[in-house]
Amino acid sequence: MLVDQTNRRGCSIVSRRLAKALGASLVAFWIVAMAESASPASADEQPNRIRIEYALPESGNYQNLSDRLKSNRALEKMQEMFGSFRLPNDLSLVAKECGMANAWYQRPKVTICYEYVDDIDKGVRKETRDGITHSDGVLGQFIYTVAHEMGHALFDTLNVPLLGRPEDAADEFATYMMLSFGKQEARRLIHGAAYGYKDYLRNPKVTVPLHAFSDAHGAPMQRFYNLLCIAYGADQETFGDLADHQHLTETRALFQGHLPEGRARGCRIEFGELNFAFQHLIKPHMDQQLAKAVLQTGWLPDVLAEPNAPPEPPKIKE
Repeated sequence: MLVDQTNRRGCSIVSRRLAKALGASLVAFWIVAMAESASPASADEQPNRIRIEYALPESGNYQNLSDRLKSNRALEKMQEMFGSFRLPNDLSLVAKECGMANAWYQRPKVTICYEYVDDIDKGVRKETRDGITHSDGVLGQFIYTVAHEMGHALFDTLNVPLLGRPEDAADEFATYMMLSFGKQEARRLIHGAAYGYKDYLRNPKVTVPLHAFSDAHGAPMQRFYNLLCIAYGADQETFGDLADHQHLTETRALFQGHLPEGRARGCRIEFGELNFAFQHLIKPHMDQQLAKAVLQTGWLPDVLAEPNAPPEPPKIKE
């Protein structure tokens, strides 16, 4: 969630009337200038600028949770994960008691509420009936949340231009970061993150007021399918079970076969566009030596690889 965020990207809006007045050549110049706003890292950008803090719980209700996060070095691992990004200034990652279950970015700090982490922990079954272990469910959702908010922070700090909703971009950034851990770890994290939407899967028909669709975030199941689609698009072998509708059994894993065939056909393209954007807008701001020590991106498809052909348009019934 992005809170009270002032735009620092220096992106002006060109009206249609002005665009006509400028002419095609000046509009092209403006587009090039916009692309250059996401320039490679400057000399004053440095890695290892993530500062972490476990705030003392105010009520004492979450002291045990805070201690467990510390013992598992939860924030330290996030600090290591995002330490390879070269930033112009320090960025804080704070875990604290908030009085509500939430997480957000407000310059220059990402806040993760103890209440939110507690909800994640309590929402994951201790047993593995759904094919998801408790640790994978908690870890996947925790990293997905932190990476989502860090996405907001990096877009803002690095002046990354966005076309589309910031919340959607932060979701895709978080998914890409989880995929960057290597095949097996990525599979565990993606399935763990998707577990957060389990209640919607078990109750597929919902009724919501119209204003629910006005939220800056996508509807929960849209976010769920986007998560599965990006993962499937990255590697149809590793995540093939997500779109496997041929071998369904009563004991299948929770997410097996949940990606509709119509959506799955275009997922390679969706991942390709995300991969292209990351390589050109985000990767230039990463210290590659530090990134190699933490991330394993070599298995992801090359950014220049030819994607699948777009899916056929739906046939009109006579």
